[in-house]
Amino acid sequence: MRLRAAGKGLVGVDITSATVKLLELRRSGSTHQVDSYAVRPFREGAVVERRIRDMDAVVEALGRAVEHARPASRQAAVAVPASAAITKTLTLPASLNDDEIEARIQLDSDKHIPFPFSEVAFDFQRLGLNARYGDQQDVLLVACRQQDVSQLTEALVASGLTPAAVDVESFAMERAFTALRPQLSPTYGDEDCVALVDIGANMNAFHVLREGRITYSRDTVFGGRQLTEEIRNRYGLSLEEAGLAKKRGGLPEDYPDSVLEPFLDTLVQQVGRSLQLYYTAGRKHEVRQMVLAGGTSVLPGLAERLTEESGMEVVIANPFQQMRINPRIDVPTLAGDAPAMLTACGLAMRGRP
Repeated sequence: MRLRAAGKGLVGVDITSATVKLLELRRSGSTHQVDSYAVRPFREGAVVERRIRDMDAVVEALGRAVEHARPASRQAAVAVPASAAITKTLTLPASLNDDEIEARIQLDSDKHIPFPFSEVAFDFQRLGLNARYGDQQDVLLVACRQQDVSQLTEALVASGLTPAAVDVESFAMERAFTALRPQLSPTYGDEDCVALVDIGANMNAFHVLREGRITYSRDTVFGGRQLTEEIRNRYGLSLEEAGLAKKRGGLPEDYPDSVLEPFLDTLVQQVGRSLQLYYTAGRKHEVRQMVLAGGTSVLPGLAERLTEESGMEVVIANPFQQMRINPRIDVPTLAGDAPAMLTACGLAMRGRP
């Protein structure tokens, strides 16, 4: 599948290690309207490191999400994880047209892509003339294994959706970041750096963005699943019940310190370590603000602890803050799910002019 931009009315589908998230956006004047959305869990092990291991479980969960959301559009966009994609900026003669660029990429594929070209899905985008050489153009190449694309599109088709676009998760996050700008400090400028900490079920991803682009990333194998397991063991709940209790504070003792505090300590330390490594890597631009994303970002006390430790303003991501909401959607429920919807939001925003 080619990774080209799609038209309006896309449904963004984000398949993570614990849930499937579906979001439908529609242009409404100068902004978007959230027309439908759903979040549905699946059993542990169905998706491992963002790759589907149990297709039936994922299709069943995605089917339930489609049934609940009832999106008006069936055109869907999905994303491969950034770790599965190769992205490179090539410098090619400015005289080459699209067909000639494609032929050149195929001819030189062994220089750019570390697996057989017969197994590759790829696309490219012209970035304009090279800044140094007027007779050259910069071309962004994106490639991944065809099996990664086929697996995701198979899940969409089996769930009654039509694959319209395959993106890269990091590109979707960058696109969604534009919807987060109203949450940033009024003094925020395009050249300022913002840390985006996405805390998933099994991993937390630390990104630094400057001028709307991710310039640094670090993944750590630690996420909300560890806390969910602790809650499940302490209260004798199922994994799904423990996840809901964690999210909604529905515990008999409402997060005793012995459960929550050790988890928060570890998480805050890991975010601090990622920030330290960013500077150790020779990055000169100071990170001035932090945005928390992912379902675990709403844990009580986390934002305050990170503010205290980092000395910077910390906010919880809500890409829907400036969007209109379809009256049939429960706004408080959407707000609770919003921090975990960044990738789905970025995918659904692909149709934005």
